[in-house]
Parts: sequence; C-alpha cells; structure tokens
Amino acid sequence: MSVAASLDNTTSDPRHRARLVTGDQDFASVTKTVCQVVERPQAPPTWYIAFAVTSAMTAVLGLLIAYLIGTGVGVWGNNSPVFWAFDITNFVFWIGIGHAGTLISAILFLFRQKWRTAINRSAEAMTIFAVICAGLFPAIHVGRVWFVYWLAPYPNQMSVWPNFRSPLLWDVFAVSTYATVSLLFWYLGMVPDLATLRDRATSPLRRLAYGAFALGWRGSARQWHVYERAYLILAALATPLVLSVHSVVSTDFAVAQLPGWHSTIFPPYFVAGAIFSGFAMVITLMVPARAYFGLKHLVTLRHLDNINKIMLATGCIVAYSYAIEVFIAWYSGNAFEQFAATNRALGPYAWAYWTLIFCNVVAPQAFWFKRCRITPWMMLIVAVLVNVGMWFERFVIIVVSLSRDFLPSSWGMFYPTWVDLSMLACSFGLFMTLFLLFCRYLPMVAMAEVKQVLEHE
Repeated sequence: MSVAASLDNTTSDPRHRARLVTGDQDFASVTKTVCQVVERPQAPPTWYIAFAVTSAMTAVLGLLIAYLIGTGVGVWGNNSPVFWAFDITNFVFWIGIGHAGTLISAILFLFRQKWRTAINRSAEAMTIFAVICAGLFPAIHVGRVWFVYWLAPYPNQMSVWPNFRSPLLWDVFAVSTYATVSLLFWYLGMVPDLATLRDRATSPLRRLAYGAFALGWRGSARQWHVYERAYLILAALATPLVLSVHSVVSTDFAVAQLPGWHSTIFPPYFVAGAIFSGFAMVITLMVPARAYFGLKHLVTLRHLDNINKIMLATGCIVAYSYAIEVFIAWYSGNAFEQFAATNRALGPYAWAYWTLIFCNVVAPQAFWFKRCRITPWMMLIVAVLVNVGMWFERFVIIVVSLSRDFLPSSWGMFYPTWVDLSMLACSFGLFMTLFLLFCRYLPMVAMAEVKQVLEHE
C-alpha cells in the first residue's frame, strides 16, 4: 500500500502520519542502500584489484591440484606416521568456518533474534563458500582422485560397498547434507530480494537472470505464507545440522585409539570451536564490507557487538575444553595420554600449541571490554587472531598427535612443503573470490527481512 493511500485510510493524527512516512522512507532507504552495490554499472577499482588477486590465487590452486593429481600426494610433506597433515587440517578448519552462517540463519531465527537479519545473508554465503573450500581437501587427499566415487554407496557389479561403520563415510553424508540444506536455505531467503533486483533492473540481461532465479515472485499474501512456512521448515532442518556436522567430523578422531584423539569431549569441543571460528570469520568479512559498501547504518555496531559477545562465550567454552583435556589426561592415569598432553606443550611443536593458546584463549578476553567490542579495528585484529589460532588448533590435534604415538621407533616429524603452504594460502583465494562475486552480483543484506523488522518496530 502506498503512503498516500495509508494516510487516507487512517486518522489525521500527525504523529501517526509521520510514522507512516518515516517507515516508507526507511524501506526505500534499505532497498536503495543494498541494491546500489549490485546495480552499479562498474564496480569500484579496488574491487577489480582484489578480484584479480584472489582469482589469480584460485587459478594457482587449480594448477596445484593438477600437479598433485599428476604427481601424487608425495608432493605434500605427509609421511609415516603423519599420514594426515595440512589436507585434513584445512578440511576441518573450513568446515568449522561454515558453522556461523547456519547458526545465525537457523538457530537465531527460531529464537526470534531480530538482530540477525542484517548479517544472516553474508554469513549464509560464507557458509556455502567455506563448504566448497572444505570439500576440495578430502577429495584430493585420497591419492587416486579418479576413484573418489567409490566413497558413495552405489550399486555396482562387484557388490562392494563402503564401510558404513567408518566415520569417514559419515563425513560424506554429513557434509553433503549440510551443504545441500545450507544452499537451499540461502537461496530461499534470497528469492524476495532477487525479485526486487528484477523489478529494478534496467538491463534486459539482468532482468532475465534475476527473474529466472526469483521464480515468479510477486509478493502476494499466498506466496508470503508458503515462503515463511518453507523457511521455517528449512530452519528446523538446519538447526540439528549445526550440532551434528562437526560432531561427525570429530568422530574421525575420537573413535581412534591414538593418544590425543581418543576422547569423548571432542564432539562438543569441536562444535564450540567451529562456532567460535565461524563468527570470527563473519567479523573478518563484515567489518571491511560494511565500511567499503556503505552498509554502516544496516550492519551497525550493535550487530557486531552481539557477534563479539557470542565469540566471547564460545571462546570461554573452548578455553575450558583445553583445560579439561589436560585434566582428563592427568586424571586418567594413562601414561600415553599424559605424554600426549605434555608433548603438545613442551615437545617440538610447542610453538604451535602456545600460538593457539594465545590466539584462542588470551586474545578473545579483550571482548570483556565494550570498547573492544564496538571498535572495528580492535575486533578485526582479535577475529584474525582467532582464525589463526583455530587453524593451529586443528594442526596440533592432527599433526602433533600423529607424530608421537605409542612406539618411539615409529615417531616422525612433519615438515610442510611449498605445495602444502601454497594450497593453504590459495584456498583463501578461492574463498575470497566467491565472496567478492557474491558482494558484486547478489544482495549482501536480506532486504525483505530487515523491512519486516522495521515494520514490527
């Protein structure tokens, strides 16, 4: 309903008339702010520079994967006994990054947390891109990539099926289900906004592209009813995935008999760490994006403050888990577990262990102070340190535990090669390339949901 019609059908109370006009202007302001990022004829020069750098890194990642497949996994530093190293470390790290998007979208939606509306779209996109980066590493670490389809339980002439008791197969189902539901949730939430871009498009090609993906959305009452029902169902389906996916990933380690892995604390410990690192990546992306694309009045300091509070809470859970790991090793009386705990802190990889302690335990304590929670450059520094620390956490769990097992005769050090380091760096290039494309061609903020919050308020 237009503002004029609304005024004609209401009382002549000037305060009520002012509220209606202001609300309509707020709606128009939200649409203009979000759409102008997409509708620019050309992106700013710095966008092209960033895209050139990240796409070049993505191309290098493709060349490295081709080199790995053509030569073999010996180009990595993996050895006996460290058969898993950077490959699985990167996989667990990127899967963890993807948790914040689903938590913001699904769990906070079910709890009716309205502040999520300004950041959920970017967080959902981050989830999809992180899962894409994560899916690369299990596929290529098997060695003979052309046989990776053997992981899928499909009818075949030899009646050979995967081992359904293996958590590695559970990963296939958990991650693929998580990626599918997250993609559907992200796309469904964008349908009303894609229709807005379709209606505002001046180019026939843009109108055709956005119109095809808008699925004929016209904003009727029936469409909104069906949309909200479907959105609620997908939120309910996605909520257990937040807890189950990284719990399944943690069982890759927990079901093993290796000291440092065989622990029942891993599922909740991994889930808390995943949410911790995921929200840190949201801060890492949104602080520059809100400043660069002019979204400060939509993604406000209040939103960032709430994210930092969640990071502080999950960071305390992670710190508690580190302490419990040491306590369990001591209380168990198991000499192998006690050695694994001591080796992490005092062994040859002690530098990695104390790096993660500083980044994941010490640095987030700055968020007890409100000034740090609402100052963009301060929160950005802490978020980057948390991302570094969470990668080192996975490195310590995987590599350090494998390098020192039961028999000293089988001990061995792992040293990353240039291929290991380059693949890690270039995976960030792939992630940022996808995120830059998202910022350029899709709405970064859920306009329809923000307007609903404004209307309720």
